[in-house]
Amino acid sequence: MLTINDFQAAADRLKSVIHRVPLATSKTFSDMTGAEVYLKYENQQKTGSFKVRGAYNKIMKRYEEGGLKAVVASSAGNHAQGVAFAASRIGVPATICMPRSTPIAKVSATQGYGANVVLHGAIYDEAYAKACEIVETEGAELIHPFDDEDVIAGQGTIALEILSDLPFVDMVLVPAGGGGLVSGVAACIKQINPRIQVVGVQAEGAPAIAENFKTDVITPSATVHTIADGIAVKNPGKVTMAYINQYVDQMVTVSDAEIAGAILLLLERTKQVVEPAGATPLAAILNGKVDIKGKKVCCVLSGGNIDVSFIHKVVAKGLVTRGRHLKFSTVMPDIPGSLERFTHIVARENANVILLDHDRMNSDLDIGEAILNAVCEVSGKEHGQRLLDALRKEGYKILT
Repeated sequence: MLTINDFQAAADRLKSVIHRVPLATSKTFSDMTGAEVYLKYENQQKTGSFKVRGAYNKIMKRYEEGGLKAVVASSAGNHAQGVAFAASRIGVPATICMPRSTPIAKVSATQGYGANVVLHGAIYDEAYAKACEIVETEGAELIHPFDDEDVIAGQGTIALEILSDLPFVDMVLVPAGGGGLVSGVAACIKQINPRIQVVGVQAEGAPAIAENFKTDVITPSATVHTIADGIAVKNPGKVTMAYINQYVDQMVTVSDAEIAGAILLLLERTKQVVEPAGATPLAAILNGKVDIKGKKVCCVLSGGNIDVSFIHKVVAKGLVTRGRHLKFSTVMPDIPGSLERFTHIVARENANVILLDHDRMNSDLDIGEAILNAVCEVSGKEHGQRLLDALRKEGYKILT
């Protein structure tokens, strides 16, 4: 079992390598939740995520022991970069197996650290099987992304930094996929101060740990589907689950829409780019998944490696989730002047038309009618409701 000495030894190995980013307070999120909210920006970490901590600690410990000739790892991206970076520091060849769905930015970044990238399978678990095959055929040493105590010890160094910056924190929320981060943070914190609550956060589309929390038998999720590719894990680790069941207080899940809304808020209010997996703790507190009122709360924003071409999709989803974009349909007469009347009402209510689409072919329509599908920009959900009320008052039937 890991002890405080293991976490401190890992911190010593990492102290000349990682970025020590202090906790940041957020008045915006504090006001929104009724808590004192602090953010741990691991999106600013070397390689763009916390994963460098565990990978570097594991590889350097093995290098100190001697006999390390080559490494192989499986990853959706962040662990890949951590392994590639650590291996490059000591001149050891690294092969990384990644799912074919891995964002191009993460693939390119991993290759940029000198690793050989093998794209295999649709999800992390299939890439892991390929990595195990390479271990057998090429004799490289597997650096597991989460189910390894040396990796867990490296991830847990985040807890030492949080406690150094905020000794009287009441609750720490941590993303959870395979469980390396949440198990390390929880094991470290609870051995120092058992009073502090640790909450793991998963995506609804990848809830394996939440479903297996405090159970004796680990059952994989039937399917995995989420925008949070960094925590899209079907099978949680056996080692990590043992620590999670012992030390973690609560597991919660958040939807993709809630994650997207959190990412958008982080962009707008803090000017921070955070990937979907990293935004899950903030999504949890903003959507009332945990009782935090009156507490000092720290959200670990675990990474910022998001594909630029994917950001606009997340932002669009976040705008809808937060009520900034209002999507609806209505029936109107298919005659000259109908569209002008509609847009006049929208303008009068200080909303902005983004998209309009006429549907004249719907079988439910009477002759001379059309369905107007609209997307309007509004300031929030209350503003959106005022617009819909104004349209209804003018005789429009709102369909969706």
